[in-house]
Amino acid sequence: MTKSDPVILLSADALRADHLSCYGYERETSPVLDEFAEESIQFTDAYSASSHTREAVPALLTGEYPDCAIDSSYRLATDTLASTLSSKGFATGGFHSNPFVSRAYGFDRGFDEFDDDLHFGEHKFVALAQRALDKLRNRHYARADEINERSLSWLDSVRDDGPFFLWNHYMDTHGPYEPPDEYRNLYTDTDISDRDAQSLYQRAIKDPESITDTERELLIDLYDAEIRYNDAKIGAFFEELRDRELFDQSLLIVTADHGDAFGEHGYYEHPRYLHDEITHVPLLVRPPGGADRSVSRPASTLDVAATVGQAVGTGEQYEGTSLLDLRDRSDDDRTVFLQARGEKGDDGLRRYASRTRTGACFCERDRETDSLEFADCTSRSLRTELEEHVEERVRRENGVEQSDDGEVDEEIERRLSALGYRE
Repeated sequence: MTKSDPVILLSADALRADHLSCYGYERETSPVLDEFAEESIQFTDAYSASSHTREAVPALLTGEYPDCAIDSSYRLATDTLASTLSSKGFATGGFHSNPFVSRAYGFDRGFDEFDDDLHFGEHKFVALAQRALDKLRNRHYARADEINERSLSWLDSVRDDGPFFLWNHYMDTHGPYEPPDEYRNLYTDTDISDRDAQSLYQRAIKDPESITDTERELLIDLYDAEIRYNDAKIGAFFEELRDRELFDQSLLIVTADHGDAFGEHGYYEHPRYLHDEITHVPLLVRPPGGADRSVSRPASTLDVAATVGQAVGTGEQYEGTSLLDLRDRSDDDRTVFLQARGEKGDDGLRRYASRTRTGACFCERDRETDSLEFADCTSRSLRTELEEHVEERVRRENGVEQSDDGEVDEEIERRLSALGYRE
């Protein structure tokens, strides 16, 4: 790879690895990504740095653990890949529709073009009209085809001017699961309206014990259909790159910010725990010219920034390790670490976890006393390693500048409520 090759990062919201056929799922949910995996470096044991967007995406984009990547109000607190690559002469574009990583929280920093699908920065009457239309359509986010269209339009405007960094974040696999009509009955014979699907998803979050086995299976069926739709649209995006002769010459990375749970631990969606269902994510890296390698050494979404930094030669130091280096040490074991703040109203709690190829350890920290409570540690050595990691994170966390944040826009609040967030 040369230092001027394009860098393209595609991330999907709430996409768990074990629901992709290339990760062993019994359903063929991801034919496009299956084929992509065959010409990429596939990391079979990859984990997000956190279990929810507000901490996971900052870690993905910065290469820093969440306790340094964001402040107490979840605003961006350090440079992202966009800022770093922009300083190296890259055009930078970001396209998504998740309010938690919008310009309201500073995530437009470093991007030449940043389309977060929110309209509070546009003309007042345009914003009001869009908001009314979104409510009428029961629309909570921009679909993958919209993200593709917007990002490709930007790409065409810059690709002849030098290297570029493009980040697309797709929301389709995030609840409520409302697959488009042509995918709705792909895995179920049950007919369900979008509003009923949203109601079922909200009830699963608020009252998980009320969900019957049949309703759980329906939620999974709809989720898998969303994955199949998203997979098809990623395929369409790949075809557009091929038409522009960009696919083979780019560093292409596909991953997710976290997964989603379906009652395995008594909860649905992705609250702030660190179980596999909401932290084990797909991670596929295709360097220019392609590759064909499966790597079982544990990897982290923190490694993405380090990978890009090495490939482009930014000279930046990151918490993670280049995935291109991990490819060459695939048989070694490694410990990766995860973290999550407590739910709203419980800011005194921090959760941490560590993962190796064969083991795991989990603990909770009381911020007032700094006491640690451990659970489910597979070995004493892993517990000791996690203790040392937490001690280091506490020192780093205490050095992060904190800031206050005002009320976010009404449009953000509406969409967050529709998406099931309990903030």
